[in-house]
Amino acid sequence: MEIRQLRHFVAVVHEGGFTAAARAELIVQSALSTSVRNLEKELGAELFDRTGRRVVLTEAGRALLPQARALLAGAEAAREAVAAVAGLAAGRVSIGTIQTLTCVDLPAELAGFHRDFPGIQVSVRDATVAELTEGLRAGELDLAYLAPDARELPEGLHAHATWQEELVLITAPGHPLAEAGRTLIRDLADEPFVDFRAGTGLETAVRRLAAHCGLDRRITCDVTQIGLLVDLVRAGIGVAFVPRAIGERAGLPCVRIRQPEPGRTVVLAGRGPRPRNPAAAALVRHLTDAAPAGAGRRGGRRPAAR
Repeated sequence: MEIRQLRHFVAVVHEGGFTAAARAELIVQSALSTSVRNLEKELGAELFDRTGRRVVLTEAGRALLPQARALLAGAEAAREAVAAVAGLAAGRVSIGTIQTLTCVDLPAELAGFHRDFPGIQVSVRDATVAELTEGLRAGELDLAYLAPDARELPEGLHAHATWQEELVLITAPGHPLAEAGRTLIRDLADEPFVDFRAGTGLETAVRRLAAHCGLDRRITCDVTQIGLLVDLVRAGIGVAFVPRAIGERAGLPCVRIRQPEPGRTVVLAGRGPRPRNPAAAALVRHLTDAAPAGAGRRGGRRPAAR
């Protein structure tokens, strides 16, 4: 049973005959009559009594009419829903993020996106890089901010934009390193560290930095929330590497690292260069096209477009 056949059937009822229905549907009468006949064959019953001058519904036709109208209304609603999504009047987009994202003010960006597209629902998830990557691959996420462990993203993922973030060492107020303002990696061998849980973008970057510099860190405490990490450092349990913006927002001393200057790469990733979801495509444009000048060591917004 085709929607077109049901539309032709209802047109005959509304117009009072096949000739008028064919005119309303902008097709020849023979084609419309064939369409209705095929519908009758499929249903196994005649829908119209054609013995008189006027076309009259049979019992089967009367039974079908309300169902046909409901199906046609549903089909029209489905077309309108698809058109709304395509036109960005409605829809849904899912975005994932590492917990320590600082190069982008995501709440502000999403607020701006909502003002432009109030009908689109946005779902946000924070998780480890591995979980976000799997979410992208599985189609659970349209986009995600990742801090990948490798230079290249996993196969099948595409980088829409890339940022570079500076990492600094945060300490408790009054710590000897805070007064110096800068230090070398090799001078941190005796310092206790507060670390993030394994698998997060920050932990991966810090672990890679320490291994590269031959620093065997003494981890006194590991956490799952950045707020708790900051509080523990403030309490003097240890020092920690974090993006500069996190330390500055916390009001803690930010000690610059020399030789090498540490940093990490953050990527806005998706499953392909052009998201199939219209809402996701609009969000990509919003997050990458509206970036102002001023990016740099302190985590400005401008991405390197890919």
